[in-house]
Amino acid sequence: MARPTDPELEADYVIVGAGAAGCVLASRLSASGRARVCVLEAGGPDRHWAIRVPAGFRHTIGNPRLNWGYKTAPGDQIGARALDFPRGRVLGGSSSINGHLFVRGQAADYDHWAQLGCRGWSWDDVLPHFMRAETRAGGDPATRGQGGPLIISDQREPHPLCQTFFDAAAAEGLAPNPDYNAGDQEGTGLYQQMMRAGRRWSAADAYLRPALGRANLTLIPHALVEAIRLEGRRATGVRYRVGGSVREARAGRAVLLAGGAINSPQLLQLSGIGDGAHLQALGIPVAHHLPGVGRNLRDHYAVRMAWRISGAATLNERSRGLRLALEILKYALLRRGLLAMSPGHGAAFVRTRPELATPDVQFFFSPASYEDGQSGRAPLERAPGITIGCTQLRPESKGWVRALAPDPAQTPEIQPNYLADPIDRAALLGAMRWARRVATAPPLARFVAGESFPGPGAASDADLLEHACQTGATIYHPIGSCRMGSDPQAVVDPQLRVAGIDGLRVIDASIMPTMPSGNTYAPTIMVAEKGAALIAREAGSA
Repeated sequence: MARPTDPELEADYVIVGAGAAGCVLASRLSASGRARVCVLEAGGPDRHWAIRVPAGFRHTIGNPRLNWGYKTAPGDQIGARALDFPRGRVLGGSSSINGHLFVRGQAADYDHWAQLGCRGWSWDDVLPHFMRAETRAGGDPATRGQGGPLIISDQREPHPLCQTFFDAAAAEGLAPNPDYNAGDQEGTGLYQQMMRAGRRWSAADAYLRPALGRANLTLIPHALVEAIRLEGRRATGVRYRVGGSVREARAGRAVLLAGGAINSPQLLQLSGIGDGAHLQALGIPVAHHLPGVGRNLRDHYAVRMAWRISGAATLNERSRGLRLALEILKYALLRRGLLAMSPGHGAAFVRTRPELATPDVQFFFSPASYEDGQSGRAPLERAPGITIGCTQLRPESKGWVRALAPDPAQTPEIQPNYLADPIDRAALLGAMRWARRVATAPPLARFVAGESFPGPGAASDADLLEHACQTGATIYHPIGSCRMGSDPQAVVDPQLRVAGIDGLRVIDASIMPTMPSGNTYAPTIMVAEKGAALIAREAGSA
């Protein structure tokens, strides 16, 4: 890890952000030794204990030392609530604070991207990049990688109630799926995880840390990038701040934005690239009118339901007193037990309507329940319980990211417009109805003592939608705010080059034109792998 001693650095590639995508780019672009690579990260080291311990998710997601602490703007369809919106501000970015789950999405997602005009992004095109990224022991070598830096592991101690959940789903006609990451998601199975020997395995662990010994790679932490440096219509570097010192990093070949779906569009806007009228209202000189910057923001909105359990053990009973002390000891000695588990255990990908070609909702089964009814951030309840969370896979509701001031430290306006589209509301209603059917199917019903959240009083469709509107929350999957395409609203082309500006690319989740079907970490890694390959090919080092 290096810090600059000179007020101006020079590199071939300046990467803004050491999150999931930035770590991939840093590793791949520096691997040949021929290119000088500089990575600027606003956060600091990833040494916090809760990053390493899988169950520490509850302590990372709300820690201001580790994330930006954003909130959404109040949403019309969610009770005018402003939701917590964590984004990683630490080496590894959100891969250092997320819930560990590895979900690629459906083959149809990427074929749809290609049909939208993003040539080179079909399932057949992106599958090699998914495979290059991972090591998946026991996976089908036709679809799963065997030698990549990401360790994709199975759960070491699956809870028996997960199988009961799968049996109940089978009673409702949903069969097991041996690998939901092979392109066809429909079915049930245990979530695959980014863990290695019972510890989090982030993008910083997989990609960045092994590369830091290279002489041609410079990492500068605590570096807040203020603006992209432009000379006419070419990006030549960035201006950034470390402590009280303002410095510059010059890019001989390209500036690569990897700040994610919030920070990448914000930085473009602060640099004068975006909707001209918006920029003028902020007093920012317009360098390039690009109206799509910050538009098309999409995110997954999840709703949870919970049930009391009788006649079976859950994780709740292991979370207090002597039982918890034993779990801590077990983790310290063996890297197993309660502390080695992620919030999501059992997966189900379901079609809420039979006429659909592929699943439209995703479920997260947990053999635990939480004091506020929600999952992941509140303490576990004392009494035995289970939680079934659900989210629409491909939301149609779209919002925006909008800088509110020329100051990069000023939080931008984040408006995902959750549930604005009636298709999204109908999908969530179908998901909640399916969860209730599974909870009352014989394999699971024999352990269910009653629904505790929202409870049997929420009986009608209107009641369930009110539950969704008043209690649902983000599951931290923003995408799309620097959309890839070839139309006037697109921000980057299929080679991830910013329209109208030379020497500038965006390579992160913000370029996704539509939402992949599931958690967005794996697709973000794929985008960065493909982006790195595009750059290497251009440079003649592919």
